[in-house]
Amino acid sequence: MATITKRGQRWSVQIRRKGVPAQSRTFSSKAAASAWATVQEAKIEAGEMPISRSILQSITVAQLLERYLEEVTPKKRSEVTERYRLRQMQRDSLGRVSLSGLESRHIADYRDRRLTSVKAGTIRRELSLLQHAFDIAQKEWGYCLASNPVRDVRQPALRNARNRRLEVGEYERLEAAIDMSRNTWLRPIVRLAIETGLRRGEIIDLQWRWIDMRQRMAHIPHTKTGQPRTIPLTDGALQILEGLDRSGDKVFPITANALKLAWTRAVRRSSLIDLRFHDLRHEAVSRFFELGLSLPEVAIISGHRDPRMLFRYTHLRPTELAIKLQGRRWSNGAEDRTAK
Repeated sequence: MATITKRGQRWSVQIRRKGVPAQSRTFSSKAAASAWATVQEAKIEAGEMPISRSILQSITVAQLLERYLEEVTPKKRSEVTERYRLRQMQRDSLGRVSLSGLESRHIADYRDRRLTSVKAGTIRRELSLLQHAFDIAQKEWGYCLASNPVRDVRQPALRNARNRRLEVGEYERLEAAIDMSRNTWLRPIVRLAIETGLRRGEIIDLQWRWIDMRQRMAHIPHTKTGQPRTIPLTDGALQILEGLDRSGDKVFPITANALKLAWTRAVRRSSLIDLRFHDLRHEAVSRFFELGLSLPEVAIISGHRDPRMLFRYTHLRPTELAIKLQGRRWSNGAEDRTAK
C-alpha cells in the first residue's frame, strides 16, 4: 500500500510491494500524489510492473520456460515439437540457472554441449526459441533482465544444406514401393508434393473448401512462416485431386504420424539412400525453375520470402540447362565473333 507524507510544502509518495521494485515520487499537492499512487498500484495488481532483481534470484530458466509452455506454446501450430524442445532445455543444466545470474556464457555453454549430439540446424531452432522466451519475459511479463542473453551468442554455422533430388529411375522405384503400402493416401500425397512443392504439414492440412478446381488454385492459410498464400495448380496436381474422394472436409484424412510411418517404410522398401519427404519440396522447386519460371513466380508457389532461402532449395541439373542453351544465340551476335 502507498505511503503519502508531507515534507515541507510538497507531498512524498512511497510504494513498497514484495516482488516489485520500490517506487517513490514527490508532488506539489496531496491530490496529485494520491492519483499517481492509485495508478501505480493498479499497474501492480494487473501485473504490469517489472519484477525486481531480488525476485529473479528465485526464478530459474526452467521456471520461465514452464510459463512459456503454458501461455505461449499452446497458441502455436508447432506446439507438439516445441514442447519437446522446451522440455529438453528444462532438463539441461541451463534450466537450473537463476535469471538474476543468467549470462550469455550460459547460453554459449548450452550451445557447445548440444553440438556434440545434434546438428547445427537443431541448435539454431532451439536458440531462436530461447530468445523469443526471454523477449516475452522482458516485454510482456515485466522481468527486469539486463538484456536478452541469446542475442550475444554466435549461432552455429549451417553446413548441412541438402541438394538431394530424385535421380533417373528413383521415382519409379519409390512408386513401386509406395504401391506396396497399406496406406492408400501415400501415393497421391507424394505425387501432389512433387507437383506443388507443398510442405508435409500443408498437404495434411488441405481442405476442399480451399481448392478452386475451375480457377486452378489452392489456398494455403496455415503455413510455416505464418503468411497465407494461394498457389496455382499444375495439370498433374489437378489430375491427382480429381481422382480423390470429396465426401469429407479434408483432402487427406490422415495424421502426420501415420504419413511419417508410411513414408519411412516406403523409402526403406525402395532402398533409396537418404531420401526425406522434404526432399520432394526441393525436387518440386527445382522443376519449376527448369520449366522456366522466374524467381518471383516460384516464390509465390513455394512461399519463400527470402530469395537466399529459395536458392538453397533450388538444385538445377546442368544437363537440363545445357538443353535449354542448345541452339540459342546472343542477341547482339557476340557468339559469332567469338566463334571466329
